[in-house]
Amino acid sequence: MSSRALLAGLMLLGGTLSATAQAPSRRPRTLAGVCGAANWVCVAECIDAACVDHCLREGCETALTQLQACTAKAGCAPDDTSCPTRSCGQVCQQAFEPAPPSPEKEQQDPCAGIGPQGAPVPKDVLGRWELAAATLQQEPPGTPARTDPQPRPDFVRSLEVRPGGCFLLSTQLKDATLGRGNQLEVRAWGIFSVSGKDKVTLQAKDGQASGPVCGKPRVIPLSKGKFLGPRYTFQVEKDTLTLTVDDASQRTFQFQRVESGAPAKE
Repeated sequence: MSSRALLAGLMLLGGTLSATAQAPSRRPRTLAGVCGAANWVCVAECIDAACVDHCLREGCETALTQLQACTAKAGCAPDDTSCPTRSCGQVCQQAFEPAPPSPEKEQQDPCAGIGPQGAPVPKDVLGRWELAAATLQQEPPGTPARTDPQPRPDFVRSLEVRPGGCFLLSTQLKDATLGRGNQLEVRAWGIFSVSGKDKVTLQAKDGQASGPVCGKPRVIPLSKGKFLGPRYTFQVEKDTLTLTVDDASQRTFQFQRVESGAPAKE
């Protein structure tokens, strides 16, 4: 199927996505009404915005709503970066898990410790890709309406595949989702395990969520998360990578190439 034909059946992430477009493989653990590592592990397994929205809805949505209401009431100017922390610092602290007593350092190149394993990755898959579209599915009959029924796709989802077979999935959650002044890059990395001609499993080994939270830099380890690694059928057509979940749902995600990762020819 050509990328043009596939796009006819897809919708751009700038539009709306069904909350069932890519339901997480499991419900995130509710952490006493705050946003924490369980939510970020869930986000790390997502590909589309609807899945991220689902992850943040469990034990996190109310806290973020209260934080956003506080900053809106404070009337912080767009260029006043200290206002959210100054006016709503306590509300922000209550919305997120406390920082660990011994924070770990951010992994600058997490693929450095992952060597080649299994079948080699096809050269046309190598490089960095950004999510452009995802299949739209209808809401199940009887699904209750939500006040804000569609998630905001205010994040960038990228997939990087290295020559050694390591992959890096990254989701940038911005302040429109996490509240003014808060941003996190949620990353998962592991083995891009190819089987046969067109099957791949994303075997995540570890992950981190890093960025400013409540006015301070934060690095949140996700090593205790249980990444399940769904299997996909993949197809590359020019600068378009298509991943289709290898199950009855056949959910499809389309990425556009940002950078080539194939080794330079000598």
